[in-house]
Amino acid sequence: MKWTQVIDPLQSMPASLMLALLPMLFVFWALAFRRWKVYAAVGCALLIAVVIALIVYRMPFLLLGLSLLNGTLYGLFPICWIVVAAVFLFNLTVASGQFHIIKSFMASLTDDRRMQALLIAFSFGAFLEGTAGFGAPVAITAAMLTGLGFEPLYAAGICLIANTAPVAFGSIGIPITVAAQVTGLPETAISQMVGRTLPLLSALLPFYLVTLMAGFKKAKEVAPAIFVSGGSFAFIQWSTSNFMGPSLPDILAGVGSIVCLLVYLRFQKPIKAWRFPSETAAGCTEKKALQKKEIVFAISPFLLLTVMVIGWGLPSVKEWLNNAGQWNFAFPGLHNSIISPDGQPVGHIFKFNYLSAAGTAIFITALLTAWMGRLNAQQTVKVARETLLQLRLPVITIATVLAFAYVVNDSGITATIAKALAGTGLLFPLFAPVLGWMGVFVTGSDTSANALFGKLQSGTATALGIDPVITVSANVSGGVVGKMISPQSIAVAAAAGKLPEGEGRLFRFTLKHSLLMLAIICLLVVLQASLLQDWVPVYAAAIPTHSIPASGKASNGAMYLLSLALLVIMFITLVRRYCAVPKNKL
Repeated sequence: MKWTQVIDPLQSMPASLMLALLPMLFVFWALAFRRWKVYAAVGCALLIAVVIALIVYRMPFLLLGLSLLNGTLYGLFPICWIVVAAVFLFNLTVASGQFHIIKSFMASLTDDRRMQALLIAFSFGAFLEGTAGFGAPVAITAAMLTGLGFEPLYAAGICLIANTAPVAFGSIGIPITVAAQVTGLPETAISQMVGRTLPLLSALLPFYLVTLMAGFKKAKEVAPAIFVSGGSFAFIQWSTSNFMGPSLPDILAGVGSIVCLLVYLRFQKPIKAWRFPSETAAGCTEKKALQKKEIVFAISPFLLLTVMVIGWGLPSVKEWLNNAGQWNFAFPGLHNSIISPDGQPVGHIFKFNYLSAAGTAIFITALLTAWMGRLNAQQTVKVARETLLQLRLPVITIATVLAFAYVVNDSGITATIAKALAGTGLLFPLFAPVLGWMGVFVTGSDTSANALFGKLQSGTATALGIDPVITVSANVSGGVVGKMISPQSIAVAAAAGKLPEGEGRLFRFTLKHSLLMLAIICLLVVLQASLLQDWVPVYAAAIPTHSIPASGKASNGAMYLLSLALLVIMFITLVRRYCAVPKNKL
């Protein structure tokens, strides 16, 4: 069965656009004004999209059903697999007593909630985004802040907003790599252009976060610390993205800003620690002297997570793992059955890379954490069962969100919206980031949004006489501020932050900030296309993607994986022998 997507089903672009926007507008209305839960809002939006796809776009019922199934499976793997593994890891640190020590350690560094938010939500979250991505940073940091005593709404909301800065370079730069592949533009040029846009936002974001938490006056009190955090992050993000490429900006900027802020706090701490008004003195973490071995024991799961995720993400290791255990198949009845308006078949390859997936690395880290923390099998299974119970509704929500994303993409609904925005002519640079923002809102992924709209961005810009690297980079940069309102991200943050009944509140909390940051990026892109053309990097044509050699050899992957295993075994042995704290001392 072959079916061709239709961009203008009503033979009137304004009418088709309004109809195409209806499912997404419903999600906004249900979450922002009716205060529905995410799964209910997205579920109803999915029904609306199904009706529109069947009746107006005339998508065959069989293809629609297969698209629903494909999206649901993708939601379960790899997205839910990452979230479940990340929360399982955090819950194990609580059960082993390690997180209790982390709370005391954080209090010894600073018991000021503003500084804790910068260290964990902003800097550590960026580091995790650079290594794992796909929901893990928000899941882990929201759980950590909640465990430290943050109000659940602020824990989840702050982590979502803080995740704005690193999303473009997440997962070792995959969003920009995908944008380069689908557009034919050099990866380096896109990295440089994004690296000349987002650092401006990154520098301001810490002050924005602290003001959001504590108010403008309280933010001014710690302005030097905020400047150290945001300034160091922005500088490292700019320099690495412009001179090293898209793989390392998040990792180096995250680590660099943590180190810079810790050095600053060593010599200058806030005069008076700030806490949430609802907190009581008894509810705050008590300071106590900690031995070095206790601190190493407490942070060992996150050190191990760092080593595992970086090692797992090496191209040669990933290739070897894929060769050893991966199930790729063309989705039966759906692959190449849908023809895009430009005449190209739409591929649907389901990639079940159960060994190389980031979630697998996190899950193995969790099991090793249980061993380091001297939890027996019964205790570990109990934590696993409690984690699954905690995440049962978010799993359903994420699967529903991805089913919705696949339906609106495969039916041509998103193509209608993209075509309408592309028809704005010379105003297109103003709307280019909106496409990326909307793509991430629908799919929950900057990578997916770049794959979805990247070619349209470059083609439209070229036709209008605009440098395509501007609009493609705008798609990347606009997408990062859509992450905080994506229903998928909202569900993950609410689950990790123990805010299962407040998803609508969380959406309303982040929506206005998303729109404000989107407006800033839109303004920057317009300036880049007109007055600030010197910002645009000089680049040569990219080598065709089909002629690029493989990134790594599977044989090297086996050697690297063996080295990783030996390193992990040595690390765990040292922790268990010299650093593990007996349970009666926790």
